[in-house]
Amino acid sequence: MFAIIDIETCGSKYEFRRGRITEICIIVHDGLQVIEKFTSLINPECYISPYFISLSGITNEMVANAPKFHEVAKKIIEMTEGRIFVAHNVGFDYGFIKDEFASLGYKYKRETLCTVRLSRKLMPGKLSYSLGKLCDSIGIEIEHRHRAEGDAVATVKLFEKLLELKSMHPQYKNQGVEDLMTRRIDKIKQYILNKLPEECGVYYFLNKEGEIIYIGKSVNVYNRAMSHFNSKEYKSKKMLNDLFNVDFVKTGSELIALLLEAEEIKRHKPKYNRMRKAHEFTHCIDWFKCENGIVHFKLVDYEASENSLLSFTNYLSARERLEQWIEEYELCLRYCHLTGDESICFNHQLKKCRGICNGAEEIELYNKRAMEIINLIVFKDEHFALIDHGRHKDERSIILVENRNFVGYGQLDHSSSFSSIDECRSLITKRPFYPDANDLIKGYLKNNRLKKIVFR
Repeated sequence: MFAIIDIETCGSKYEFRRGRITEICIIVHDGLQVIEKFTSLINPECYISPYFISLSGITNEMVANAPKFHEVAKKIIEMTEGRIFVAHNVGFDYGFIKDEFASLGYKYKRETLCTVRLSRKLMPGKLSYSLGKLCDSIGIEIEHRHRAEGDAVATVKLFEKLLELKSMHPQYKNQGVEDLMTRRIDKIKQYILNKLPEECGVYYFLNKEGEIIYIGKSVNVYNRAMSHFNSKEYKSKKMLNDLFNVDFVKTGSELIALLLEAEEIKRHKPKYNRMRKAHEFTHCIDWFKCENGIVHFKLVDYEASENSLLSFTNYLSARERLEQWIEEYELCLRYCHLTGDESICFNHQLKKCRGICNGAEEIELYNKRAMEIINLIVFKDEHFALIDHGRHKDERSIILVENRNFVGYGQLDHSSSFSSIDECRSLITKRPFYPDANDLIKGYLKNNRLKKIVFR
């Protein structure tokens, strides 16, 4: 957090013992945006000379009824406490304010950051680093120059530009900027991540334009997000440079977090996520029974899948798995859709198919082998609900599987119950079905036990 400050005075630091400040503006900035602003004229308890009147436009009449410094001192303390004191030529503003507090018998101490020094490092070669000329050179317009609020607002815009330059140009690390900025930038990122709860759910990293750049899940969202902050990987550092804000959804259930994460990654396709993007699951092996009751396996595009048995990241992997089953279980090429619908498959000639394609094998025997594969992969029960933790102690989560496919999830309080699949459907929100959702549930249940309610 930063307190960006500008003051107007009626003399140099050494001309007066007290009452030198005539106006102050404090703008609180959280590293992302302005969150609070305070501006006030201050009665300096001394005469303002024509020179300083001409400079700022603040007259003796304007400050006659303004609050004295001690009357705004508490507000200044509150707005700057625990924040970095930022100013253009910070020694000037900080020195005056520190001396004013000293005259009240109060020791004022804040960590400081100077935008003049930062500008020299991040924008070298400028003819002048005065606020007016520097802002003019980079297209920042200053309204009400030499008034506290006008100059403070311009300093905010300059500061935001410096933060942007720092994130875009890592080469400044070796030019001394790191000494000035690293701890401050780290505090910004920590402030952003502190918005996340230490609870189970899905979290979103957003850039300055509000675009989702990363989606993750965890039983402790805050700890998981902080692991990116502590990572030394180049991808994590680059992602944190783009990080501007965070969002999250509490799920209570780790399994729901897993399912929601996968769904959201497919929907938003974040820049820094590698896994679970829709285009990475390109093919599936579907299964179904035809009107004759014969079990079919069919390799289909991911988006065209209707009853997925397994999903794959590429065609070759899917084809390899299907051919493995054909070899191991003596499946028919016709009913695996690798030859014509009416032809006798070539494998029968090689005695690798027992002849279901020409009526030489009974459907029941063929299906028995095909179902061995399916039973190893699909859910044992056709319709069931899983009960997991809720988002708080008085709530439970429900995950519904119907026709051996994931349907959706929802929550109910501990006092509620359901006894039929229809009642369960009314409690859940239907989610888009992606073939890998079943894979995620099956994988989770291998290592975790959840209460299961089976519907007949």
